[in-house]
Amino acid sequence: MKPSSRPATVLLTDYAWPDDSVERSVIEEAGHTLVTGPAEPASAEAIEELVAEHRPAGILTCWAPVSATAIGAAPDLRIVARLGVGLDNIAVDAATEQGVWVTNVPDYCVEEVSDHAVGMVLAWTRGLAVFDREVRAGRWDPASARLRRLSTLTCGVVGFGRIGRATVRKLGAFGCRILAHDPFPPKEAPGVEMVGLDELLRRSDVVILHVPLTPGTHHIIGAEQLGLMKPGGLLVNVSRGGLVDTDAVVKALDNGQLAAAAFDVLENEPHVPAALLDQPGALLTPHVAFSSDASVTELRRRAAEEVVRILAGEAPAHACNSPRGLAAGSGDRR
Repeated sequence: MKPSSRPATVLLTDYAWPDDSVERSVIEEAGHTLVTGPAEPASAEAIEELVAEHRPAGILTCWAPVSATAIGAAPDLRIVARLGVGLDNIAVDAATEQGVWVTNVPDYCVEEVSDHAVGMVLAWTRGLAVFDREVRAGRWDPASARLRRLSTLTCGVVGFGRIGRATVRKLGAFGCRILAHDPFPPKEAPGVEMVGLDELLRRSDVVILHVPLTPGTHHIIGAEQLGLMKPGGLLVNVSRGGLVDTDAVVKALDNGQLAAAAFDVLENEPHVPAALLDQPGALLTPHVAFSSDASVTELRRRAAEEVVRILAGEAPAHACNSPRGLAAGSGDRR
């Protein structure tokens, strides 16, 4: 990356990998200083204290909350770069008002997350997780199998962005019927029937969520929506935990409205509700759908490069806002 003429401090709030070596290499090669917070995401108050102490010109954040107070505590702040896709942990409006860029890396894990979603569907149709548990517990009972042929099922994908389209492409290879819902449907979607959310829920055996968490999508799946689904179906969430009302899902699993729920994300992760753990139809992974050796390295490098780009006065590659007081296509304040 092109070095900046003015060295600056960059704060890495947290990270979900063993070290900060990739971020540090990119930031320091550009002549800046990287300050690293705790690996595990700290509280909003702790991040605010770090920002007030170091007054960074750039913030890299994985899952830690970057509040309006934190943004206001750094008068020279020019960018908050998300090490990921979603922006629900960043006070985007406050950043925009203060003239601070917010960026993400929107396409680094498309293959990984879509693979994870399809893998969860296959784990359900073929009973992989359930029978692994059974065999390990000393039970060998093939006669108990109640498995499904994926090609005969209808899969509904909620959210038809990059990841949703990749999931649809992969599911299509299994021959199943595919429905999709998106508030901005494409003009053409070969092999996919675009429908409203309620219709998708009513007709689908499998429902997969690929939407961002916003105030409008919080609990997009609750008791009412679960009640529309075919009895005995599967719900897959590899996006954000807040999309789903967990208590409603537990009740739906209890009464058989859902046969299974496959979640990579939870509402209050890393806390896993005991009632969900007790459900034999729950398949749970610890927010790793994004992860692979290739995707994580790419994510870290590209997010750090975005910070360097802004500090050098260049335009961001993936802007998520239009900061007040900045010229269009520029990284500099007017």
